[in-house]
Amino acid sequence: MNHRIEQDSLGKLEVPENALWGIHTGRAMNNFDLTGYKVSPKLIKAIALVKKACCITNTELGFLDKTNAGAISRACDEINEGKFSDQFPLDILQGGAGTSTNMNVNEVIANRALELISEPKGSYDKIHPLEHVNLHQSTNDVYPTALKIAAIYDIRELSNEISLLQGALQEKEKEFAKILTIGRTEMQDAVPMTLGSQFASFAEAIARDRWRTFKCEERLRTVNIGGTAIGTGLTAPSKYIFLVNEKLRQITNLGITRAEQVMDQTANADVFVEVSGILKAHATNLQKIAQDLRLLHFIGEISLEPVQAGSSIMPGKINPVIMESVISAAMKIRANDGLISEAAAHGTLQVNEFMPVIAFSLLENTGLLINTNKIFKAAIERIKANADVCLRHFEENETIITAFLPALGYNKCEEIVIEFKKSGSTNFREFLVGKLGNETVDRILTPENLMSLGYR
Repeated sequence: MNHRIEQDSLGKLEVPENALWGIHTGRAMNNFDLTGYKVSPKLIKAIALVKKACCITNTELGFLDKTNAGAISRACDEINEGKFSDQFPLDILQGGAGTSTNMNVNEVIANRALELISEPKGSYDKIHPLEHVNLHQSTNDVYPTALKIAAIYDIRELSNEISLLQGALQEKEKEFAKILTIGRTEMQDAVPMTLGSQFASFAEAIARDRWRTFKCEERLRTVNIGGTAIGTGLTAPSKYIFLVNEKLRQITNLGITRAEQVMDQTANADVFVEVSGILKAHATNLQKIAQDLRLLHFIGEISLEPVQAGSSIMPGKINPVIMESVISAAMKIRANDGLISEAAAHGTLQVNEFMPVIAFSLLENTGLLINTNKIFKAAIERIKANADVCLRHFEENETIITAFLPALGYNKCEEIVIEFKKSGSTNFREFLVGKLGNETVDRILTPENLMSLGYR
């Protein structure tokens, strides 16, 4: 393989001749061979958007040559389109608050821009990764700003997927509205209810998730671009600091705003912890619902669609694998939330050195939740109610006597239950009809009466 030689303050390094990345990326590749996972393409694209906004701002203010700036801007567009994905080889875990990723993007933009003006890669006297692409910037304002942009795009997509999941649950609420069954508390039979009301409670929990997720975008709109190293804007012209936010709004079509206290947004990562907490709440609801559906499937009141063979040794066994995958995803999301909190707490003074951990964990969670909502919605749409099983559980269960308390009183109801248990009968509803008559039993045990929120 042919190489070119690049140099930095530590000395020289061979770089593959065809690589768009340069010496800084090469050193990081050698230093951070940790997980095998690469930096999120979403984050790379968002950094390219930030670089484009900075490029346009610097050009309008006369700091960049228009020809070179046009090439830089086009290179940013190409990266945002998903091109050159193989040129971003760095591990997700890095020291340096994301400097290596920022430099990787700087180098790819610079070398691609050089290609666009028919100059050889590495001709940094023409277009330099730091002097031109990174002009008036620091990793410490570029990286957090880009992470917020990437997260907003994901949050918007996630909010839409949550809405679709909510709709699927509400459809089942209506479909199962008349199916009587038994509510359970502490893994024991409790009082009568409808199967539709179970799905109504699921839908309400997801509705809260949708609202919280939609609103949390507001927390991410405040950025620190223009603050450079620690948020004071040192080395950047004041006109640039104000203009770059405007350009970023235009490019991203997001309601980006400059932080009132830029040092705060550079030093503190609590916003990511807050957003992560909202994602964790949603994951918690997803897990609770998936576990409940798995249990209802086990007792036969609903049927989950069979999607694959369940065993390599037990012929015909089918497992609720979609529910289990949702539960697994929720576990991972909560673990990542703890990692985000830990990383945010470990920032020191004017910067958070562990932004790559936060970025990886947050964007993994948004991506996981987008995908989880999609497969969960599809599974819920295919749920079938086993009305006969629900009715059998309902009619055979003496706990339905609770519905008769207002009419009969506790002592009388208790006497009926004791008498039923001694009778050897297996159908409690039939036993009640024998004691109280069809008219009374039918009137009290209607779905409308049982779900009316208080007796009439």
